[in-house]
Amino acid sequence: MLRLALPMLFAVAAGVSLVVQQALNANLRTALNSAAWSGFMSYLLGVLCMAALALVMRDPVPSMATASRIPWFAWSGGLFGAIFIGLGIFLVPRLGAATFFALLIAGQMLGSIAFDHFGVLGVPVQPVSAVRIAGAALLVAGVVLIRM
Repeated sequence: MLRLALPMLFAVAAGVSLVVQQALNANLRTALNSAAWSGFMSYLLGVLCMAALALVMRDPVPSMATASRIPWFAWSGGLFGAIFIGLGIFLVPRLGAATFFALLIAGQMLGSIAFDHFGVLGVPVQPVSAVRIAGAALLVAGVVLIRM
């Protein structure tokens, strides 16, 4: 368990960073009076950070031959990121950060259980169990308690 402490701490930090990101994006939306430009600026800075990371790590640019062998849907992750950013920009000010993220986590758990059970998009198959369903139900109950 001790060898997992640092990765688990990083996972918690990633979760906190999402709250910071959504709060900053919501504030930027208000300042710019535009959800689209707020989201664009979030992604622009993200692209610049990832390009800098690729340069620092000396990752080669993938060849066209490699890129052409990848299925079209594998390139669509950014679309779902944009949906997340866009909905966060609109919903955090309406629901509050805690409710938004509680619902987000509940949705992630329900989606994850389905992806695991059916092996969607190459996820290793892990059948649904009563314990996993109970865990998801407790998350949904947590959403209700957070919203009260």
